[in-house]
Amino acid sequence: MSQDAAALREEGNHLFKSGDAQGALSCYTKALKLSCDQTEAAVLHRNRAACYLKLEDYAKAEADASKALDSDPGDIKARFRRAQALQKLGRLDQAFLDAQKCAQLEPKNKAFQELLRLLGTQIQQKLSSTDARVQQMFKLLLDDSDTLEKLYLQSAAQNLVVLSREDAGAEQVFRNDGVKLLQKLLASHHEDIVLSALRTLVGLCTGHQSRTMAIVHELGMPQLCAVMGSGASAVSLAACHLLQVMFEALTEGMKRDIRGKDEAILPEPSRELRSMLQHLLDMMPAATVSGPGRDSAINLLVKQVPRKSLRNPDNSVTLWTVDHGLKKVLEVAGTVPELADGPPLTDNTPMSCSVLLNKLYDDLKCDSERENFNRLCEEYVHQPALESKVRAIQAVSVLLQGPSDVGNRTLELSGVMETVIAMCASENLIHQQVAVETLIHAAGKAKRASFITANGVALLKDLYKTSENDRIRVRALVGLCKLGSAGGTDFSMKQFAEGSTLKLAKQCRKWLCNDSLPATSRRWAVEGLAYLTFDADVKEDLVEDKKALNAMFELAKSEDKTVLFAVGSTLVNCTNSYDVEKPDPQLVELAKYAKQHVPEEHPKDAQFFVEKRLLKLLQAGVVSALVCMVKQESPALTDACKECIARVFLALVERQEDRGMVVAQGGGKALIPLATENTDVGKVKASQALAKITITSNPEIAFPGERIYEVVRPLVNLLHLECTLLQNFEALMALTNLAGINERLSRQKIIKEKAVSKVEGYMFEEHELVRAAATECMCNLALSTEVQKLFLATGNDRLKLVVLFCGEEDERLRKAAAGTLAMLTAEQPELCARIPGTTSHWLEILQALLLSDSQDLRHRGVVIALNIMQAERDLTEKLMESEALEILSVMAKEDTDARGPIAKIAQQCLEVAVRYGIIKSYAPLSAHF
Repeated sequence: MSQDAAALREEGNHLFKSGDAQGALSCYTKALKLSCDQTEAAVLHRNRAACYLKLEDYAKAEADASKALDSDPGDIKARFRRAQALQKLGRLDQAFLDAQKCAQLEPKNKAFQELLRLLGTQIQQKLSSTDARVQQMFKLLLDDSDTLEKLYLQSAAQNLVVLSREDAGAEQVFRNDGVKLLQKLLASHHEDIVLSALRTLVGLCTGHQSRTMAIVHELGMPQLCAVMGSGASAVSLAACHLLQVMFEALTEGMKRDIRGKDEAILPEPSRELRSMLQHLLDMMPAATVSGPGRDSAINLLVKQVPRKSLRNPDNSVTLWTVDHGLKKVLEVAGTVPELADGPPLTDNTPMSCSVLLNKLYDDLKCDSERENFNRLCEEYVHQPALESKVRAIQAVSVLLQGPSDVGNRTLELSGVMETVIAMCASENLIHQQVAVETLIHAAGKAKRASFITANGVALLKDLYKTSENDRIRVRALVGLCKLGSAGGTDFSMKQFAEGSTLKLAKQCRKWLCNDSLPATSRRWAVEGLAYLTFDADVKEDLVEDKKALNAMFELAKSEDKTVLFAVGSTLVNCTNSYDVEKPDPQLVELAKYAKQHVPEEHPKDAQFFVEKRLLKLLQAGVVSALVCMVKQESPALTDACKECIARVFLALVERQEDRGMVVAQGGGKALIPLATENTDVGKVKASQALAKITITSNPEIAFPGERIYEVVRPLVNLLHLECTLLQNFEALMALTNLAGINERLSRQKIIKEKAVSKVEGYMFEEHELVRAAATECMCNLALSTEVQKLFLATGNDRLKLVVLFCGEEDERLRKAAAGTLAMLTAEQPELCARIPGTTSHWLEILQALLLSDSQDLRHRGVVIALNIMQAERDLTEKLMESEALEILSVMAKEDTDARGPIAKIAQQCLEVAVRYGIIKSYAPLSAHF
């Protein structure tokens, strides 16, 4: 078949050259049906694309050229043909990118340069006609007649979105009173048209402060908030994105003296920002705002109010928000959905409120600011009416999940705990549910847990056994789970009798797998497992229960974002990826002698059991669940939650053989945002996981395209004194692998991140492996001209260090240093003359390389010798006067049957000496002065 395909291809080539494009097309198509070879198929697709171009079927030409490029991205002919097809299809921007790449690969190709020039001209003409297109879109969208169909309107609105993404188009839309048109479109009853209007506004506002301020004034925050508060989830999210872009345009503009791309000097936008924040706060308790709209408002407040960095001393926006909006946030936090008098909520709203309250509290700088926050919370909780008390206890429950210090303080107010206990015993199911959830969140600390163990365990057991309502029973069960795990991982500190936690865990798994229960109730079962999996017996039972694992992973991928932290905590416990400080054995003996408590590790928390659990989690699909969790855009994906995910990923890539599976399921991509947006600990864990993947995987496969560029910074951040030597070592190994790929995406990024000086610092590290890894990294970085210039600069000992390392005993270090020296002397011959000045032992070091038992070292040594000899005649004389002549002569005679590379290079060295007239050659290879 392959022979038939090859014959058909040749026939097609002949027909195409003779001008019969249709006949050639037929041959190539038949050959594709017979071909089984991917490379051959790519060539056939490329050739068929040429036929389609001749026949003016440009869509098929573009499709075939793309198929050829999928197999071989470096196929320049296929890329050129795709550029030609895209040009004819009017997709000029894409055609320009393809033509530009062709011209970069072959700068002297006149056809490529001509196409690039033509596309540039066409794009300019297109931009100049943008004004006419904008006017045309406006005319269509403002036509009030019934002649225009809905589909046509949607198409016109979508075209407006595309126009707004170009600078010229956005400016024309804005200058032609486009904001008034968009205001009219926002009132449309068609969701697609409203979405198009919002996306067009995003294009107008992105990175442009002056337009943003004008649009805020023109549209008004009430209308934007009304759109965000509408019932349609997609519209609410789009409006939230628009407001986010507006906030960013205004706040970024405040940091520049000249604001806006039009370089207009504008007044300080702080007043507009405060007004926008006030409207978002007013949305909190409004009954007319939908649940998704309220969640979007909370999400915006979370992102915009607290300082991005605590190094910024100005927290005035947070103080203003606390004074003007804290009680409004507490009203939402205190809302019980089942009570008719509150605003509509989603399942995610209470957790989002907890995150916002926690962010606000953490952003306070001093005791007086925190005291004011506590006072406002206490005022809200002290309400006399029964319904108000239910709302107050619900607010306490939310506070306990957020700023727990504030929650604990309100719980200790006179009568609050008594109210909780009384509500647990109430016959009203809503009161019971609120009270039980509060007890669960209150049992977070050992002191609080022991108090509730003494006062509330009997009550929770009674509710679990006697209640006929599943919502109450599952929450009571979780309360018991949390109290039963108050000892944490300490095997000797258990609140309940032996076997009780296993029974509780079994019931949690049963709830979790019960598909007839609503997702909110099943989520509580995961909460219970998050507490109980401190016990290693519970961990073992859970990973053996594939049905329970699948149910938990499906919940993690669901719309209920509140389950994220519970899933993350459960997985951290199962993988033992929490931090454990092992005490000094002598201190343990002293503690036993003093009859003090000594923590004990469960036998099933040993490494053997942990590795088995990790393997079972991988087989159950844990990676895909973690990847979905990272993608969630919600306040519920807190930094603490991200840290849990990062810890689990690090545990999953511990074994080299498991890393391929993690990368294949999207783990590498998911780790990049975790390494940049996380807690400090979470960043380090995610970065270390990236390092482990980069060490053993092909980075171009694990992080394709531009993603390699994003991996560099997390790895460089591991080159810090606060990180462990293992983390330093793994980062250096990973950077070595990256530095060997290409100049633009890897080496230039490493240099830009100022990593070279850090790598040099680790070349002085006492630990042999770290020192060798740093030198290996420098060897690959030396491929860059910028690094070579550092060695060329006078007044430093960089070259001396590398030469001395070539004479060290550690073979790995010697290989790395010799490789660096070979690279430098090849690329920068000027350095050869400086080698004798680095140390008086340079000849001995070079001879030791040439005489090494290691073939790699001999190879590097002979390359260095050749570079030195080719650089200067005087250096060649010094080498030939030493024992190097005899050594090179012997090396040149080696491998006489299969003339190996070392022998060939040694022969080249002798030939250089002959050319200089330093030695005379006579048959076969003997030499003398």
